[in-house]
Amino acid sequence: MVGIINAIDDETLYNLAKRVGLALTRQGLVLVTAESCTGGWLGQIVTSISGSSAWYQSGFITYTASSKQEMLGISAKTIKEYGEVSEQTAQEMAHGAAIRSGVQVAVSITGIAGPGGGTMNKPVGMVCFAWEIKDNHTRSATRHFSGDRKAVRQQAVAVAMQGLIDLLRDTNYSVA
Repeated sequence: MVGIINAIDDETLYNLAKRVGLALTRQGLVLVTAESCTGGWLGQIVTSISGSSAWYQSGFITYTASSKQEMLGISAKTIKEYGEVSEQTAQEMAHGAAIRSGVQVAVSITGIAGPGGGTMNKPVGMVCFAWEIKDNHTRSATRHFSGDRKAVRQQAVAVAMQGLIDLLRDTNYSVA
């Protein structure tokens, strides 16, 4: 699935976004994003691609537990039991974004970018992801990144996009 991504820069992110757009276009699918620790960076990179409005519908930036609940329908029980940074929360974020937007593909990111906020069980650099394609086919993963806040966030955006590429390749879902 999602491998380790090194040497992240704007060009790498741009190229990943182009690949995501090509894969979505080829399969006739539309994307929605749900972000927490990346604060809209994934949506920004996606919309830097000319013509992305054909395959990208919208993004949710849900930085707090209450916004995750209100905007994406995350259950209070999930947040209480697993925390805001968990694969369970990431899965509900992706699903909520897909349901609320009515599109076929969703990706979510929630994590601890630092430099503060980490704990022994959930250290700085821990980021959880979920990818969902129509009919509730969902994948999730947790990664631990190193570096400063910017580096953690940048790596998270890259992993989110690579995960989309992998999901679209592996499912070969098409509405066309």
